[in-house]
Amino acid sequence: MNKLFLGIFLILIISLVYADDNEIFVDQVGATANIDLEQLGSGNIIGGLDAQAGNMTALDLDGQNFTLDINMIGDQNKFLGDMYADSYTGFFEFDGDSNTFTSKMDPTNAFGADNSNVNVDVTGGSNTFTLDLATTALAGSTDLDWIVQGDSNQIDADINYDSGTNYMNVDGDSNNINFVGSGAAQGYFHIEHDGDSRIFDIDQITTLDSSYLKILSNGNNGTFCIQQDDASGTSLGC
Repeated sequence: MNKLFLGIFLILIISLVYADDNEIFVDQVGATANIDLEQLGSGNIIGGLDAQAGNMTALDLDGQNFTLDINMIGDQNKFLGDMYADSYTGFFEFDGDSNTFTSKMDPTNAFGADNSNVNVDVTGGSNTFTLDLATTALAGSTDLDWIVQGDSNQIDADINYDSGTNYMNVDGDSNNINFVGSGAAQGYFHIEHDGDSRIFDIDQITTLDSSYLKILSNGNNGTFCIQQDDASGTSLGC
């Protein structure tokens, strides 16, 4: 009886040892790379920007004209990226709840991120997304597209998008969207939304040209704060 109990206990210990979540560490330098990463399950990490779990760092990608394809299926997963590139193509797909997506393109604002084409596809709720594209240096002619389906998602995007575009299609309740679009030349932001209790906080700041904004929203109990500034006035806030 004691031997049987000991055997069961050892099996449980071994199961716990091998039940750790998955982690990906990538440090890439060079042009025209094609990187495709997929994780299935919950609690996984694609690293960088102070990744934790086993103290892994990186995802650090430096180069021109590369393609990054991320597919994370499950709950409580994390993508944490630190990248430098012009003309990069990003595909980010997240299916699940309570995931974290933090993408910093040119986080030190040293080089810019011109001509980027970024697509974010989200299905699920209570996710947190932070996307910064060259917040002081330029992300000229950027094409950014979002499709978000789910409730209680938090989206924060900050883009220095001279002659760039940001399109968002959001379906769900209690979604919170904060967007800052800045630059010298014109930028365009377009959002289509269906759902209740949404909060939109949008700032467009262009110093030498016009900004354009289009919102199509269908739902109840919403709060919109929209500010457009050509740097010649004083913002009063909302």
